[in-house]
Amino acid sequence: MTKEEILSSLPYAKPFLFVDDIIHIDENGVEGSYTFDENLDFYKGHFKDNPVTPGVILTEVMAQLGVVCLGIYLLNNEFTKDGIIALTSSEIDFLKPVYPNEKVTVISKRIYFRFGKLKCEVRMLNEKKELVCQGKIAGIIK
Repeated sequence: MTKEEILSSLPYAKPFLFVDDIIHIDENGVEGSYTFDENLDFYKGHFKDNPVTPGVILTEVMAQLGVVCLGIYLLNNEFTKDGIIALTSSEIDFLKPVYPNEKVTVISKRIYFRFGKLKCEVRMLNEKKELVCQGKIAGIIK
């Protein structure tokens, strides 16, 4: 499955699509990027006069890139628009803030994929290659 096919198979649309590019993908993991547009609605209130990307959104970026893209790749054309994608668990440590217009890179390594459940170790880096957040995310992809 090509990167373009994976991107077109994602069940998200703007403003909730948090994948710009898949840099590399294979059966063991994925690396991809996303740039946070300063006009995203959540910046208007998080935080007043000092916008910061909410942790739940950082988690979603890591889930979309690190679990969903990889899961679609691993299913290799078995995933359809009617497929099931559900987050089952996440444990994330947040280390640095992400501001509007920042580009982040997500690196995900597969821990296991069996019975439709994919668990990955994920890291997010900013443009300076500093670790922004890291943890483990699992989801069901069928």
